[in-house]
Amino acid sequence: MSPQAERNARKPAPPPRKEAPARAPRSRVPLAARIGGWRDQHFFSFFSSLGRLAARPWSSALTVLVLGFALALPLLFLLAFQNARDLSGGMRAAREITVFLDPGLDARAGEALAQRLRERPDVAGVLLRTPAEGLAEFRRLSGYNDALDALRDNPLPAVLVVTPADAAVGAAEPSLLADLRAEAAVDLVQYDVEWRRKLSAILAFGARVVVVVAALLALATLLVIGNTVRMDIQSRSEEIAVMQLIGAGDGFVRRPFLYAGSWYGLFGSLLALALVLAVQLALAGPLTQLLAGFGNRFEPRGIDLATALSLVGASTLLGWIGAWIATARHLAAGRPGA
Repeated sequence: MSPQAERNARKPAPPPRKEAPARAPRSRVPLAARIGGWRDQHFFSFFSSLGRLAARPWSSALTVLVLGFALALPLLFLLAFQNARDLSGGMRAAREITVFLDPGLDARAGEALAQRLRERPDVAGVLLRTPAEGLAEFRRLSGYNDALDALRDNPLPAVLVVTPADAAVGAAEPSLLADLRAEAAVDLVQYDVEWRRKLSAILAFGARVVVVVAALLALATLLVIGNTVRMDIQSRSEEIAVMQLIGAGDGFVRRPFLYAGSWYGLFGSLLALALVLAVQLALAGPLTQLLAGFGNRFEPRGIDLATALSLVGASTLLGWIGAWIATARHLAAGRPGA
C-alpha cells in the first residue's frame, strides 16, 4: 500500500449533509383583511388624537385661539375688499358725463341742446333733468325739507346726463369733452373718469394685499401647527421608541400626529368663521345706516358657503401638512437601535 493511499485511508469520512428543512409557505393575508386593518388603524388614530387634544384642554385651546385669529384676519380682509368692490362697482361702471347748464337758460334751449347732442355719433344717449326734477331728487335724498321750503326760487340748474358711445370711450373722450365745454349754454362739465381709474387701481392693490396677507398667515398657521405637533412628539418620544422597537412602521407612528394637526386646523378655521361672523353682525347695522345717510342702499356682503368651506378645507390641509413635516423630521433621525 502506497504512502498516499495510506494517508487517504486515515482521513475521517465527511459528515453526512443535512437536508435543509422545507420552508413553510408564506401565509398571504386576504385583501379584505388588510383593508379592514388599515381602516381600524385610521379609526383608532382619528379618535385617539382627538382624545389627546381633549386631555390637554388649556394648551389645545391656546393653540386653537392663535390659529383662529390668524385665519380670521385674511378672511376679514377678503370681506372688506369684496364689499368695497361691490360698493364701488356702480361708480366704476358709470361713465356718464354730467353737464350743468347755465341757470338762466330756458327749457326749450336745454332741450334743443340735448337733441343736438343725441345726433352725434360719439354719444349713446342724453337725459335732460329739469331744475324741478333736480330739486325733487335732492329733497328725497337729503331730507332737508324745511330748508328747501324756505327757498323762494329753485337754485338748481338744468342738467344733461350724456352717455358716451362705446366707441368714444377712450381716445374720443377728450374731443367730446372739449365740444361740451365749448357750448355757450354750458356752465360746468363734470366727468370723473380719472377718479374712477384711480379707484380701479386702489382696488387692484387691495386684491394684491389680500393675497399677500393670506399667504403670510397661511405660512404662520403651518408653522404654529408644525411646532405644536413637534412638541407633542418630543413629549411622547419614549412611547414612540417603544412602538418602533416592537415593529411599528413609520405610517403607524405618523398617523395620530397627522390627525392631530388636522384637528387643530379644523377647530382653528371654525373659530375664525365664528369671529368673522361676530364682526359682521357688529358692523353690518351701523354700516348700512351710514351708507343710507348718503342715499345708498348697499347691503354688506357676508361669508358665503363656498368661502367658508374653502377656509375649513385649506386650514385642515395646512394642519395635515404641518404635522407631516414635524413627524418626518423626527422619523428621519432614525429608529432606536438602528
